Amino acid sequence: MAGRAAEPEVIWARPERTGRGPRPAYTRADIAAAAVRIADAEGLDAVSMRRVAAELGCGTMSLYNYVPRKEDLYELMVDAAGGEHELWEPGGDWRADMLRVAHQSRALMHRHPWLPRLMSPVYGFSPNALRYLEHCLACLDPLPAPYGTKLELIAMLNGIVTTYVTNELATAERTRSLPWSQEQENAMRIAYLGGRIATGEYPRMAAAFAQDAGPIDLEAVFERALGRMLDGFEPRR
Repeated sequence: MAGRAAEPEVIWARPERTGRGPRPAYTRADIAAAAVRIADAEGLDAVSMRRVAAELGCGTMSLYNYVPRKEDLYELMVDAAGGEHELWEPGGDWRADMLRVAHQSRALMHRHPWLPRLMSPVYGFSPNALRYLEHCLACLDPLPAPYGTKLELIAMLNGIVTTYVTNELATAERTRSLPWSQEQENAMRIAYLGGRIATGEYPRMAAAFAQDAGPIDLEAVFERALGRMLDGFEPRR
C-alpha cells in the first residue's frame, strides 16, 4: 500500500533518530513520557503526532524523524508504562509471586487507564516487556512445567487482569455520565430484575438469587478468577 515501508521494521531495531543533522534533541523516553502525560490527562484519543510534538516544542515533521508511525508511538507508550513494574527477587512461591504480579498490573492499568486498549502481543517484545516476561518466568521457576505452559499462564493472567480492569474503567466512566447516583441506578435495576424473576419464567435465576442475593464482592470475584486460573496449572498429584 502507498505510504507503507517496503519492509516491516521494529521501532527498537531503529536508531534513536534517522536523518542527518545535529545531535538529537529528544530521546525516545522523552517522546514516550510526553505521550503518556497526554493520555493520562485526556485519554488515548487525545494522543497524536501533532499533539506530542507540541508538548515537546518541536515540529510535527521533526517528530517523524524519531517515531515514523503512530503505532510506534503507542509501542513507546506501552513500554514506558511497563517500566513501572517492580521486579522483585522471587520468593520461591510461584502462586504468591504471580498474584503479586496480577495486583501490580491491575494498579498499573488504573494509573494509566488507556493502557488496556493497547494491550496486544504486538507490543510484547519491547525492552521493558521482555524484562517483565523474564521476571515472570523467574517467578515461575518452582513450577514444574515447560516454558510454553508458563508463557500461557502469564498470558492468561494478563488477560484476566486486562478484562477485569477494562470492565472497572467502563463502569466508572458510565457512572460519571449518569444523571443520578450509582446507588439509585443499582436500586432501580435490582427492582426491575426482582420483578422479572418473580414472574416464575426464570426458575434457575430465581434459585441462584435465593442462594446469594448479593451484593457481589467484586474484589473477591477478582481473587477467585485468578485463583481458579492458577489452580489449572498446579502439578497433578
